Amino acid sequence: MMSSACHTSNHQLQLSQARAPLTLTTRVMNEQGEWQDIALACERPLTLYLNKRELVTLMTLGEDPEALVLGYLRNQGLVENLEDIEAIQVDWEVGAAAVKTSRDVANLEELLSTRTITTGCGQGTVFGNQMARLASLDLPQWPLKQSQIYTLLDNLKTHNATYRNAGAVHGCAVCTADGEVLAFCEDIGRHNAVDTLAGRMWLQGIKPEQAIFYTTGRLTSEMVMKTAQMGISVLLSRSGATQMGLEIAMQLKLLLLARAKGRHFQVFASQQRLDLDARPTLRPGDLL
Repeated sequence: MMSSACHTSNHQLQLSQARAPLTLTTRVMNEQGEWQDIALACERPLTLYLNKRELVTLMTLGEDPEALVLGYLRNQGLVENLEDIEAIQVDWEVGAAAVKTSRDVANLEELLSTRTITTGCGQGTVFGNQMARLASLDLPQWPLKQSQIYTLLDNLKTHNATYRNAGAVHGCAVCTADGEVLAFCEDIGRHNAVDTLAGRMWLQGIKPEQAIFYTTGRLTSEMVMKTAQMGISVLLSRSGATQMGLEIAMQLKLLLLARAKGRHFQVFASQQRLDLDARPTLRPGDLL
């Protein structure tokens, strides 16, 4: 891990330069049953410590972690003056960022007790606890047909009214294998939408044994874990997946499908559970 000093006026801020790979390569199966090598965005938990006090775990790509930490502290109102920060040291081997300030943060306990986690993407605080709870899950391993995916995607076209009218929202749905949309929700943040659906499933007694969870958002570790917590073992998205989302899906044996648009999709995990019974007809010039 490299370190550098940032000079502002007479102030010297010690910064690590903890760079890490932003992507890795994985193999996926497409709608034709062909295997492809694709780039996968990395996702890393970074636990932030302020003067040895644990604050939050941020799920991040890791492109510029020192700037991420600095921006988080500023936006949360925890540090107002750059001159108060002596060092930011990031260590990816332990997934931690240690921040040292020249003075204690005033009213820190009060700020933390009233802190609101926003609907922004990629932030979580319960990663370790969630994984411990999920370790004992035994999710149903039922088979899914390619034709059922297409039926579901066609049926979902009529359920994103807010997105069509205004954009700027994510949509999530709980569906049956036959394509019936049991519950649908749109929200500013995809995590809000999935939490809303989890509540509706509980209130309405929706059984997840052969349910499919659909989201317009990317499949991060938190989205995979929340799907598993609902007892659902098929996760479908029109967006992509992250490296940690894939790793957790493989651990929990989720059927993970991403980039599902039109008749195209990519299967990231549990490919053996998918029956390719409706492969699209390739036209001249089509690329696999």
